[in-house]
Amino acid sequence: MNHWVIYLDNKSDKKGFLKDFQKGRTPQALQEFEHKAGRLFSPFTLEKLIDEEDKHDKKIISSEHQALETMSSGEQKRALLYYLLKENPDYIILDNPFDNLDIAFQEELKSILKDHSKHISFIQLASRKSDTLSFINCFGKLNENIFTTTENTTSNDIEIDSAFNAVRIPHAITTFSNLEPTLINFKNVSISYGEKKILNNINWTVKKGDFWQLSGTNGSGKSTMLSMIFGDNPKAYGQNIYLFGNKKGSGESVWDIKQKIGYYAPAITLKFNGRHSIEHMLISGLTDSVGLYTIPTELQKRIVNQWLTLLDLQDLKNTYFNTLSTGQQRLVMTARAMVKRPPILILDEPTAGMDDESASLMVSLVNKFAEETDTAIIFVSHRKEKGLKPEQILDLIPSENGSSGVIK
Repeated sequence: MNHWVIYLDNKSDKKGFLKDFQKGRTPQALQEFEHKAGRLFSPFTLEKLIDEEDKHDKKIISSEHQALETMSSGEQKRALLYYLLKENPDYIILDNPFDNLDIAFQEELKSILKDHSKHISFIQLASRKSDTLSFINCFGKLNENIFTTTENTTSNDIEIDSAFNAVRIPHAITTFSNLEPTLINFKNVSISYGEKKILNNINWTVKKGDFWQLSGTNGSGKSTMLSMIFGDNPKAYGQNIYLFGNKKGSGESVWDIKQKIGYYAPAITLKFNGRHSIEHMLISGLTDSVGLYTIPTELQKRIVNQWLTLLDLQDLKNTYFNTLSTGQQRLVMTARAMVKRPPILILDEPTAGMDDESASLMVSLVNKFAEETDTAIIFVSHRKEKGLKPEQILDLIPSENGSSGVIK
């Protein structure tokens, strides 16, 4: 039985490939699947099922007690996989199945797929070569909308340490003065939602210039911790949480806090669906706006020009942001979060869905931030990215009493 992996990069026309495949327009090398019954394990399938459940007020693949929409990404993927397996298809297309999953569930998913590989063919679409399933015996790649077969190339030796060495991180236009050395301080923080305990007695200190990775399984409380730092989570009030020397809830506004924090998560990219040039995207990071609504100053233009040179995007500065590849968009958005040289930079799963080369570029850029600035960096990821150089890791370990924090 043949099992395929098809490697994707940030220019692959995955949607077009899947649409053609489902309509029977399969590449020559994959024509063994042309008249067979297949299913798609993908976020696209989950979106359709969530819409169906919501539209008809009927649970299709989720349990009687919880709607699919309210499940974690891991729970959604588990429910979808079992739903598809029960239908006994001839093959299942796996669309980046390990994205946004913690290591424990990745291993569980690999075991389930291997058990079923004796009687179901799997076609894995993978952006990261390290995700290749162990039983794969056929290899291909998708270049834009062209599929070709390839040799076994599961090893990934890409590591771009010197990608941004030619230019130093540009200076800030404004400075943040009178800052305490300790920027974030959690003292014995415990959080519950109803009877569900999320965090248990967390103690964590982030100082100027620190480089942290925040890790933990799905549902361990990473998002809760970030929302208490950067967001307006009411659970933060009454806790011993200190930001920039002030106890949370002691009078500072959310805006006061956000001015001092650069934040990027891939979902933020969706907010910028207008016709913004790369140059204007970076300038809007200086003004904390979604888009640019004022005439930029010469100083702003000069600083942003230095950032464009650093990213090797100077020749594309007037190009529309939404025409860039995924990897280029992520680099621009990460630079946008850093352009004002904030005291704290939070990067929430910045490499999710990126191909190996783009992820390596991202890692190189973040390492450069850590080496050349005194910005404290919090890098949130399920993956242990090759080449990333955090000084310390805060790992959230779940238990019935909520997650405890282990510093490594």
